[in-house]
This record gives sequence, C-alpha cells and structure tokens, in this order.
Amino acid sequence: MKLFNRPNKKTQSSKSTPFLKWRFAIICGFILLGFFGLIARAAYIQVLEPGRLIQEGDARSLRVQLMPSARGIISDRNGEQLAVSVPVQAVFANPVEIFKHGGLSDTNRWNALADVLDLNRAKLLQRIEKNKNRKFIYLARQVSPPMANYVEKLKLKGIGLRAESRRFYPSGEVSAQLIGFTGIDGHGLDGIEKTYDGWLTGEPGRRTVRKDRYGRVVENISQQSRQPGKPLELSIDQRIQAIAYRAAKEGVMDIPATSVSIAISDVRTGEILAMVNAPSFNPNDRNDRQPYKMRNRVITDTFEPGSTVKPFVVYTALKNGIVNEHTLINIPQSKHFRVGSKVITDVSRIEPLATVQRILQKSSNIGVSKLSLAMPVEDILDTYRKVGFDEPSGINLIGETTGHFPNRYRWSDIGRATLAYGYGISLTPIQLLHAYTTLGAYGIKRPLSILKTEKVVPGEQVLDPKIAKKILLMIESVTDKKGGGGGWRAAVPGYRVGVKTGTAKKAVAGGYGNDYFSYTVGVAPISHPRLAIVVMVNEPKGDKFYGGAVAAPILSKVLGGALQILNVPPDADTLKIDK
Repeated sequence: MKLFNRPNKKTQSSKSTPFLKWRFAIICGFILLGFFGLIARAAYIQVLEPGRLIQEGDARSLRVQLMPSARGIISDRNGEQLAVSVPVQAVFANPVEIFKHGGLSDTNRWNALADVLDLNRAKLLQRIEKNKNRKFIYLARQVSPPMANYVEKLKLKGIGLRAESRRFYPSGEVSAQLIGFTGIDGHGLDGIEKTYDGWLTGEPGRRTVRKDRYGRVVENISQQSRQPGKPLELSIDQRIQAIAYRAAKEGVMDIPATSVSIAISDVRTGEILAMVNAPSFNPNDRNDRQPYKMRNRVITDTFEPGSTVKPFVVYTALKNGIVNEHTLINIPQSKHFRVGSKVITDVSRIEPLATVQRILQKSSNIGVSKLSLAMPVEDILDTYRKVGFDEPSGINLIGETTGHFPNRYRWSDIGRATLAYGYGISLTPIQLLHAYTTLGAYGIKRPLSILKTEKVVPGEQVLDPKIAKKILLMIESVTDKKGGGGGWRAAVPGYRVGVKTGTAKKAVAGGYGNDYFSYTVGVAPISHPRLAIVVMVNEPKGDKFYGGAVAAPILSKVLGGALQILNVPPDADTLKIDK
C-alpha cells in the first residue's frame, strides 16, 4: 500500500511561476534607490544641515535659568542708605503640572493660597483653569518671606517660588520725589532711580541646563556669574534733608499752602545738599503714589521770579557804570511811577532819594525799573544768561524743565521795566538756586550736581567778583529788621545772612489769577559764603502771602539747622568782607 503518491513532474512545472528578470531588476532598482536616498538624506542632515536639527533638539531640552542680581544701593554723602534691594519671592503656577496631579480638587488649600496672596478665590481658580495648557504664569510678585513660607507649606503641586528682589526706601517720604522708585521688574520709573537706571541695574546671572521630557535637569551646560548693580553716592546730606522736609511739611499745614519746595546747595562745589517737596508720598506703598505728590516741584514747576532777580539788575547797573553804591535815585513818594500807559507801584514806602542798597533792602519796583530803563535791555538779559536763567542747572535729573526766557528784538518801556522785577520771564526753583549759588561763589558758575563730587569743578567766572561781593553785602541788609528789611524773618541768629524775597501772581489764561507764588532765596554766611538756599511756597492761603512773611521763616529754620549740622562757624560778630 502506497502512503504517498509521487507528484507528476509535468503537473508541478506547469504550476510554478516563471522567473522574470525585468521585474527583479525593477524591485532591486527601487530598493537601491531607497537605500541611496536614505544615504543622501543622512548625508544632507549630518553634513549640510546639522545646525537646524541641533537647534530644534536644544529648543526642546535646553533651558536658561536667570539668577537675579541685586540693584545698586543709593546712599547719601555720609553713607546713609536711601534705597536698598531686599530679597523677596515671586509665586508662580504651572497649570499643566497642576492638572496632572488632581487639578483644583483640594478646594481648602487653593482658597488658603488665594487668601494669603490677597487674591479673589474664584478669579484665581478661573485664571488657572483658563491657562491649563501653559507651564508658567505669575500669581504674585515680590511677596514677603513669611508669605512665601506659608505658600511653600501648602505643598500644592504646580505652585512654586522664584527668588527676586524688591526696592526698599528707608528714608520714606523725606526723599521720595528725589530718589523716585522702581517698577515690578526692578527698573527705575522716576527720580534718581530712573536717571541712573543703567548704572544701578546689575547683570543677572544665567545658568544653562538640559532637561528631559519630565522637566528633570540631566546636564549642566554653562553658568554665567551675575554682576550686581553699582552703588550710587549722592551729594545729599540726609540730616539736612530731614530738617528741610520737616519744615516744608509744617509750612504746608501752618501757612497753609498747596505745596512747599526747598533746595540747598554748597556754593563752593555746586553740590545739592537737600531737595524736598511737601506734600510727599511713601515710595514703599504703591497705593500712595499720586501724581500731585510725586512731582519734584524743585525741578519741574516754573514761576515768574519777581523781586528775586533785582540783585542781578543792580549788578548790571554797577557793572555798566550806570550807578555806584552812593548814587541817589529819585523815588516818587506817591509810590507810583508811570511808564507809558502803565503804572508801576511799590509796596513799601521808601525815601525820596535812595541808594541801590536801599532799593534792594526795601525791594523797590520803581527803583529797579529806573535802573533798567537807564541801560540797554540786552545788558540785563546778558547777566540773566550768565547766571543760568536760560538753561538747565546741570543737575541732569529726568523731569527737569527750564522756564521761559524772553527772546525778542523789540522791547517796550514797560516790558523793560517789568523785566527788572521778575515779570516776563519764568524759572524753576533749581534755576533760581543756581543763580544764587553763582552769586555766593563770587561769580564763579558751576553746574549743580546731585552726585557727590570727587573734586571741585573749576567753574567759569561769569560775574565780576568785586561787584558780586558788593551785591552780597546789599542783600544782607534785607535781613536787617531795624533797617526795615523785608526779609528780616529769614535772619539766623549768629550768622550773617543775605536774602531776597519775592512774590508773584500765578499766570492764568489771559492774564493773572488770584493765587501767588511766594519765595525767598539767600546765601550764608556772608563773610565766607557756604550755602545757597531757595524756598518756594505755592498758593499760600489767608492774609499773609508775601515771600517775606511765609517763605522767609521757613528759610531761617532750615538754613540755621544746616549751618549747625555742617559746623559752619558763626560770623555775626566778624568784620564784613571788603567792599
């Protein structure tokens, strides 16, 4: 019995597929084509375009971590800190991580987070829900260490802390407008902080790492050290600054007035020793930053300087030989002097024949008007230019403005007369201080500086020193109460003080309103000038509004304190400087 039948050879051969060479060749061709294509692609990627793939890979795995650097410290001339950076934390959320670990189900802890950050509970949850596909959002910036510790103890998945710094101002409102403040990103927004932002801002460190798909650091690539900001030493003496601010704040309340501004300079160097405004604000409290409080009026507000320019008119008359110290000028006893269709009036009665010193002492508008009309107006304007009435003070603070300096070819007689007692021209308090700093330096003009100077700037001799000394003696008589000086309230016991008071109506559209600027500016001690000071009272209320009545007492208080702090020897009993 046969178990298997042997197949018939004819049948088997008839069913087998014939070998086709052309088909085999085509298949091999496609295989070789694909093989060479892969080789070409690999060669293209590896040789001709490796950078793009490396870049794409790095974009997915490399991360740069910033290491914040501290902002430079701002200090006064004696090293007292006025602005420092303190370490704080920022609270951030990773919504992707949050929803990977249960989302927002633990309501109590999420509510606790909202409460400690002072955020609305519902809005916090909605914000995270809305950004569920993002890996980073800030929840709060610059939180205090106790708050950061509480957030950390909540142990919420996807909630983290990031180190940053916050600016703190130890002097508070005393130096607020001068120092300014920074924004949430640490850059200056106003005052010194903004003016010297590039100097104070450090360079943050950078750490480059490679992370895997789970966010774990697998390789440290590089690290760049952080560079802290540079410190800044101001010319301000915080002791004098505090005295000036206290006097300004009391003046606003006691006069009362809309604002009081004070600035003091060292006539030997041009350094600013104090610059204050009241009302002020607390730079550590963002809710207290109101525009009318934040304005540094010493460098921004302009006003017609009134009688404070009269010493420079007398200087010009003496310089040009129009008069000398003994020349007598006729003053009408009616206290009225007609110039064209206008009438110039004196507030105080003065002798029929008065010297230029007496004109300054009694602040006679008629007297300086006659001096102005007796000489070319270009001579007065030239003196005004020399002492800086037409230019910035050199202090280089952001926000500084310049007033209006007249520039015309034709002048009426009344225009020339009113120019002599401070109308038709406008200045800022810092410009007026600059002029009297130049006068106190016996005519040497230096730019004012808010930074402590390493060495004294030589300056430029713009006024005749002999005549400048005579003018200082003349304005000293303004503080003589027995002689009828209008600025006697500015006198400082033990010191010889020269001042000039001024009062001017505030200009409004179409003319002048009913409000006033009242100011007093001075130099002390007269024997060896050390300090120049300006006090401006904006819109004094009540019956007293003249500079000698409202600004002079403030000047006396501040100047007396400053002279004592600097240990300037009293000179009231010394001989007067040479005439």
